[in-house]
Amino acid sequence: MSDCGQPVLVAGGGPVGVIAALALAQKGIAVRVFEAADRVNDMPRASTTHPATLEMLAGLGLVEEVIARGLVARTFQFWDRPNQRLVAEFDHAILKDDTAYPFVVQCEQHKLAAMAIERLRALGAEVHFSARVEGVETFDDRVEIVVDRDGCSERVAGSYLIGADGGRSTVRKALGIEFEGYTFPERFLVLTTSVDFAAQQGAGFRSYFSDPDEWANLFKVAGDDGSGLWRVVFPTIPGETDEEVLGDEPAQHRLQKFFPRPGDYPLIHRNLYNVHQRVAASFQKYRVFLAGDAAHVNNPIGGLGLNCGIHDAIEIAQLLADVLHGRRPESALALYDQRRRPINIEYVQQQTVANKKRLEEKDPAKREANFDFLRRTAADPQLHRAFLLRTSLLESVRRNAAT
Repeated sequence: MSDCGQPVLVAGGGPVGVIAALALAQKGIAVRVFEAADRVNDMPRASTTHPATLEMLAGLGLVEEVIARGLVARTFQFWDRPNQRLVAEFDHAILKDDTAYPFVVQCEQHKLAAMAIERLRALGAEVHFSARVEGVETFDDRVEIVVDRDGCSERVAGSYLIGADGGRSTVRKALGIEFEGYTFPERFLVLTTSVDFAAQQGAGFRSYFSDPDEWANLFKVAGDDGSGLWRVVFPTIPGETDEEVLGDEPAQHRLQKFFPRPGDYPLIHRNLYNVHQRVAASFQKYRVFLAGDAAHVNNPIGGLGLNCGIHDAIEIAQLLADVLHGRRPESALALYDQRRRPINIEYVQQQTVANKKRLEEKDPAKREANFDFLRRTAADPQLHRAFLLRTSLLESVRRNAAT
């Protein structure tokens, strides 16, 4: 094609952007990545890496390092928090005939981003930090972006642009694409501690606690030194101020109510954020494609958002490589929006909304019905497998491949 000599531009140096760039670079496509921050953001964020995503990372040569630097979590649990009752446990080992990776890996997203950047640079690709994309203009044969570096603007041309610049995406806004959906009235609080909930409370590395008053999620991650940290996620009360949530006393109160222990909890990190369920009206416009949070955001229950973003990255990289190498016509790029948007709505938006409703259900009869469903599903091998194929996103990947 005439624009094979122009690089593909990527706005956003988070895990989705750099995975897309790495997938392109490994296919012989020149890429340039522009990230507004001055370094990889190492704040506690997404960590769950599902089997379907592990398969894709294996294709990039990353999976062994992800496993080595993360923490393997084969099972996950549902709990009735008020009664301190384990309701059901699901075991990914039942997927041993479906995937080479019948488990989840808890690997923090900043580790994944750093791994991909290291490999990108080894391939000679450009990754620019402190380089904020502030404008986008599309033409018949190229796309141009305006990049701000320390107050100095420059114009950069490329064949196509992948907008992976987060939920507040400048790229999406520049294209006038609506971000359809809603924001929850409550915020989510994440408290990270070194207390070992598995040893002291018998909780699994991924545990979901249903409670009509205050549900909770509990996850173990490896931490930067591999010694292990636990993240507890709580909903806040709408209208609570930052200090009313993040202060020492309220943070300790929430943790002590969750699992009482002698003395205070050691607090490593605290994070408070707004939660949305939104999907871009289109994932493509002209020569620009949205991926990850720029295209879709959701509540984190189930750990699906980042995984779906990585799937976006792999799909658009494959389509762009096929077009730029002349294996498919440019019209094939329309498949990206046609496939990725419906999959996000069905497998991510619907599941995460259902997950939240299940945990926060207040009606006693409906709560027990939810528990009965989970028990029956876990107890029946066929239902157990079908449930995990869906929650692990393997079903969505197989369906996508079939189309």
